[in-house]
Formats: sequence, structure tokens, C-alpha cells
Amino acid sequence: MNTLDRAKEWLSDFFDEETRKAVQEMIDSNSPDLEDSFYKNMEFGTGGMRGIMGVGTNRLNKYTLGQATQGLANYLHQQFPNETIKVAIAYDVRHNSKEFGKLCADILTANGIKVFLFKYHRPTPELSFTVRDKKCDAGIVLTASHNPPEYNGYKVYWNDGAQVVPPNDEGIIREVYNTKYEDIKFTGNDDLIEWVGEEQDDVYIDTCIKNSLYQDIGRGNLNIVFTSIHGTTYTTIPKALKKAGFKKVDLVTEQMVPSGNFPTVESPNPEEPSALSMAMNLARITNADIVIGTDPDGDRLGMAVRNLDGEMQLLNGNQTNTLLTYYILEQWKKEGKLTGTEFIGSTIVTSDIFFDIAKKFGIECKASLTGFKWIGKMIREAEGKQKFICGGEESFGFMTGDFVRDKDSCGSILTACEIAAWCKANGRTPYQYLIDIYKEIGMYQEGLVNIVRKGKEGAEIIRQMMTDFRNHPVEKLAGSKVVTIKDYQEQTLWNLETNEKSEMADIPKSNVLIYYTEDGSKVAIRPSGTEPKIKFYFSVKDTIKSEKEFEIKQKNLFDKIDLIKSDLKLD
Repeated sequence: MNTLDRAKEWLSDFFDEETRKAVQEMIDSNSPDLEDSFYKNMEFGTGGMRGIMGVGTNRLNKYTLGQATQGLANYLHQQFPNETIKVAIAYDVRHNSKEFGKLCADILTANGIKVFLFKYHRPTPELSFTVRDKKCDAGIVLTASHNPPEYNGYKVYWNDGAQVVPPNDEGIIREVYNTKYEDIKFTGNDDLIEWVGEEQDDVYIDTCIKNSLYQDIGRGNLNIVFTSIHGTTYTTIPKALKKAGFKKVDLVTEQMVPSGNFPTVESPNPEEPSALSMAMNLARITNADIVIGTDPDGDRLGMAVRNLDGEMQLLNGNQTNTLLTYYILEQWKKEGKLTGTEFIGSTIVTSDIFFDIAKKFGIECKASLTGFKWIGKMIREAEGKQKFICGGEESFGFMTGDFVRDKDSCGSILTACEIAAWCKANGRTPYQYLIDIYKEIGMYQEGLVNIVRKGKEGAEIIRQMMTDFRNHPVEKLAGSKVVTIKDYQEQTLWNLETNEKSEMADIPKSNVLIYYTEDGSKVAIRPSGTEPKIKFYFSVKDTIKSEKEFEIKQKNLFDKIDLIKSDLKLD
């Protein structure tokens, strides 16, 4: 059917009056939004859905969410026949999130499923924790992470607390696509809802403290600035820091107010320096040692510390994770807990420094596709054989153990603040500690370019870009020959020096390309799975012998990244 015919289907009596009216207005006014709202069905991917809210098959609304939840209910009954099925549901501060949460609960209870529903918005990692803590069969969180205010999303978790992976994701997708809107059971049974309140925060926070802290040195003397950037962590992080003994915590009060409009920032993304500008300004007034900010659903953290000039500087995700990983492994070694059967988790687009760190401590680093659900899969598959210590990815996500099976800002912030307190007690800064790690391991610098192309036309442009980079690879990057290309969609490793291709089936298929050059530079290219953009990840490296060399070495590496961007025609 064409777009107009698809839209007219939503004028039937099955759809509520408000929906029918909105669709009719779009048709009558020949709205430019009509095409994007109805040209396809919103994709229910391997982790769920994320998109713009509104009416239409390609929008997030009660019917597309209802279809997803009814499909999930059908799959749960297939997997757990004749059992009492339990699902936990949480939601963030976004518009309609609370209503969407109750909608999902109603559909599940209408299907005879018990629901643990949070009374108010809570961070995504607390949902992951609660799935395990309440021994649920699945979990749902309504969030669009750091997307613009018009977005919302829907993520599904399995009984290990991690986002669904094969074969469960494929089974859920099949049931979702087999579900018609008319099949959705909207009339819920509140007797099957158990409301979850602040008491769960304490259980979660206490577990974070137990699993994320190692030594109590100087915690009461550390000056911290924290902002939730209008998101969910105002409910957990200040309380966790206080319980852990961090006494000097200044909050960016304007941003501690939960709001789906994110009124003080252009984007509530801690990767963006502008999102932390208010926190950085407060840090200058309070003479803070560390600045921390989280995204709306509270799974990722941005962190700034004093650089060599004494100015606050935002670390990138790889740098933050380097500090956390190295410190945690040092503590495990000090406690005699490293036996060689442990591992850390990373992703294929994250810096290769984590392989070097793992090698130094005599353990394994496992790399997965982008997304913490794959790190969760690693943990599940290794249970009883290897011990997971920690893991992270470049997009400001980290986890400090396996009690949460997703990136977790709470545990990560506690460890980051302990590092800062320990450094301060020893007359150092986390920035100097990072340079010490580079002197030991090798110095890495990373960069990221996002190219946004919206709508149907934009999706086609991104597809063509991936095709061109796949079929017509560049020969040199910053003067160094491209020697290897890993194609995760084709699952091949292409040696350009011998022109031989070999199979690479240890990681599931995904539309990702990685170029490696002769001098060790790395460029990963992939379309975003949640936003209308294509992403380019850069990693270059050098050696460093002293702190005095750091700034010039860093400048040289940034210059090299700029040359690579130019070679890829991204400047």
C-alpha cells in the first residue's frame, strides 16, 4: 500500500477518536509528516524500539507500543508455559513515559502476567537490577536515552537483567510482527500490579556501594559537582554518594528538576561538553575536583577532572573507562583476586587500549558488537567458567560488576569518585593518573564524527555511504596504508596486502566496517541503531615517557585524526 492508504487504515473505528482526528488532519492538510509517519512500520529491533512520538505506523504511540507488548506477552507464555510470569517495568522522565509504562503494564496484566511497576521514573540500570532482584522473567524500560524531547523508546530485558539477545530477541520480534493491532488486550488487571517505590532505591544503592568501592581514602575531602541533566538519577546518585561517605557534593539545582523538555540544554547528552557547561561553571565557583553528569535514563556518565593546567576538562568515554578499568584491576590485584580466569568486556568500536590493559594484568578482554546487551551475553555465557570484572564502551557507558547487566552510572560514579579521592589524598589528580596509565600501556586518543541524515531519504543516503565504504575502501589514512578491513555484515576479514578474505563468524552479523592501518590506527564506521545518523569512530596511538610530553603528543594525535577525517572526506 502507498502511504495514504496506510494512513486511511487508521481512520477505522478500532482506533480512538483522538488518533483518528490527528490522522485526518494530516491527510486534509497534506502534512509533510504524513510520509514519515506512515511509510513503514516502526522497526522492532533486537533491543526494542526508539522513535518520534505521534500517530502512525512509524511513530511511538499506544498502538505500536501495544503491538510490541502484546507480542512480548505471547512470547513469554510460549517460553514459560503454566508458570507465574513476572515482568518489571520502569520509565524515565520523557513525555508520556509514565503513561506508556502503565499502558504496557495493563497489556501484560490483561494477559495474566504479574507486573512490578515503578511508581515514578527511575534509572534504567535500576530496572536491570530489579529484574534480577525480583526474579522476573523479563523487564521493560521506556526511554529514548539522550535523544531529543520528541523521542521515546522501549527496551526489553530478559531474566538475567540484560537486554534480549538471540534467540529470545528473534522470537520476540517474530511475535511482535505476527500481532495485529486488533489482537492487543488493552484492558488490564490492577490486581496483578505490585508497585515499586523508594525502598527499591536503597536495595540498589547498597548493592552498588558493596560492589563498586574498594578503599576508603579521602572520601570526605573530595569536592564533587553533580548534575542529572533533568533526568532520573536525582533519585539515586546524591543518596548513593552520601551513603558512601562523600560529604562535599554540590548539585546543579536547576538541572536536578526532572523534565522531558530538558530546558537548560540543547541535548541531554553527557558526551556533549555543552550539556555539562552549568556543572563546569559551578565547579569553578566551588573549586570542585570532579564533575559528573548523567543522561536522562541514568545509565551513562560524563566526567570532567582537572587537567595539567588546573582547568576542568571533560574526558571522553574511552578515557573514563580506562581510569575505571585500570583502577579496578589494580585493586583486584592488590587483594589477590586475579587468577587468570577473569575477563573484562569491551566493544568493537571501543579503543583497543583495553586489550593492552587486560594483557598487563594477565586476564582476557572480550569485544562484542556495540551495546551492553552483548556484554551481558558474554557474562551469561561465561558463568561458572570465567569471572567478569568490569566492562565499558566508548559512548560513556560502564559497569562495575555483574549485579547490573547493563551500563550503570551509579556504580561507575562511585568508583570514579573513589579514584578522585584517592588521587587527591596522594597529591595527584585523575588526569595525572590517566597519563601514568598511558606511560605504562601506551597513549591512545579517540575521536567521533556523527553525520545526521533524517527521514526516508536520509536512511537511503546512509545505506549508500556504507555501500561505498564497503565496496570502495580508501587505500591510506593519514599517510598509513590500510592493511585490514573487518566487515561484520559480511563476517569477513580482508587482508589488503594479500587480497585474501577469511571468515570471521565469532561475532554476530552487524552493519559495521573497521579499517586498520599499518601504524595501528583504527576507524570504525556504522549506522546508528537508534538515531538517523552514521557514526565514525577514530582511534590513534603513540608512546609516551613523561608527563611533560603529554600535551604535544596529544596534539599530534588530534592532528592525525583530522588527517584521517580529510582522507574520508568528512571535513
